[in-house]
Amino acid sequence: MPKAFLVDLSRCTACRGCQIACKQWHKLPAEKTKNMGSYQNPQDLSFVTYKLVRYTEREMDDGVKWLFFPEQCRHCIDPPCKGMADDYDERAIIQDADTGAVIFTEFSRKIDDLSPEELCPYNIPRRDPVTGIWGKCDMCLDRVQNGLLPACVQSCPTGTMHFGERDEMLELAEKRLAELKKTYPDAQLMDPDDVSTIYLSIYPPSWYYEFATASVTRPKTMTRAQALAKIFPGLKRRVG
Repeated sequence: MPKAFLVDLSRCTACRGCQIACKQWHKLPAEKTKNMGSYQNPQDLSFVTYKLVRYTEREMDDGVKWLFFPEQCRHCIDPPCKGMADDYDERAIIQDADTGAVIFTEFSRKIDDLSPEELCPYNIPRRDPVTGIWGKCDMCLDRVQNGLLPACVQSCPTGTMHFGERDEMLELAEKRLAELKKTYPDAQLMDPDDVSTIYLSIYPPSWYYEFATASVTRPKTMTRAQALAKIFPGLKRRVG
């Protein structure tokens, strides 16, 4: 059965345990950082940073608050990135049949004329400037296939992150949402019907991050491959 994450933002303290655990498990190098006036570091996702806890300072009626958003790939049920990548090479992005994990392969280097925002409505994947290969969270597929939790979930000390069968995570999400609604009327699930990384927020999603949800109003650019496909239905981009 497909798997899913539940990320309960009401419990996140920005300890960044998930961010570090992701680095350790995937053996990803550290990045050079500097003080930018926020505890958020690095400042953005990259080919070697799959998980990033974003910090947003927001002034509210009861004072200034930090909102924390542990960002990662949403592992969409019907991944738009794969639809785009198939125009370049159908091997570039695959979706694991058992878990639903969306995986970028070495063939993703052929996707050479798109920005992260054009490829993904959540602005997630990043391209290695040296090899050209794209990278992002892979759901710790190797761990999951061996009966283990994803590294980020395993490391979370506050109960922010959960992982399991998708129907069980949705049930847990709805139960937790009902509890939070009593105190936080704006509490909601972010795109629960479309993704396998389901965020539960207590404030409007846009307060956390611009790409917290897949906004249908955000402008998108039609790529050359899309334009050709529109003109010649069924035509695949030929890649050498």
